[in-house]
Amino acid sequence: MTAPDFDAGFRAKLHDLFAWRRDVRQFRRDPLPDGVLDRLIEAACLAPSVGLSQPWRYVIVDDPARRRRVRDSFEACNADALASYGDDLAARYAKLKLAGLDDAPCHLAVFADRDTLTGHHLGRRTMPEMADYSVVAAISTLWLAARAEAIGVGWVSILDPAAVIAALDVSPAWRLIGYLCIGYPRDHTEMPELARVGWEQRRPAADYIVRR
Repeated sequence: MTAPDFDAGFRAKLHDLFAWRRDVRQFRRDPLPDGVLDRLIEAACLAPSVGLSQPWRYVIVDDPARRRRVRDSFEACNADALASYGDDLAARYAKLKLAGLDDAPCHLAVFADRDTLTGHHLGRRTMPEMADYSVVAAISTLWLAARAEAIGVGWVSILDPAAVIAALDVSPAWRLIGYLCIGYPRDHTEMPELARVGWEQRRPAADYIVRR
């Protein structure tokens, strides 16, 4: 087979896709069209996985009661986070709009199954966390696929994993990697929100490169 020819025009568009990916915090409540979430998950499953283990487990959370329990966990963890900051950071933290759990039409919990026999443990004997990293790659793939359709994704990490596992009634052996809010963003901005509000600024890649 001949590999696809990804020309300069495609590469430029791909770079734009990377640059415009956002962690969305404010969503419109419009539902996604039928089949879109399934298509995004199918794209995510094209991500690389250690030993072709495919350790990702996706839980679509539609039940209002389960969503409320996840929201309760967020409220408790968010209060703890706010209390952990000094006055200046606490004031800025309090202004962040973390409304995805209320407004996003789709909630997707993504877990890693470290115990899966698929892949015969190749690449996981000395680094079992490679299963987690594989799921992170799947989430990143889903995020970019969503952005390509003007759909936003917000990764909610201010949660107690044990509370989420209990709320969703999944195997306690699964490891929560990400709780995603998915839907159409309220607005599209060139600058990430955290940079726009002064929480942190993106630094050049050279700051993170070490040569030996």
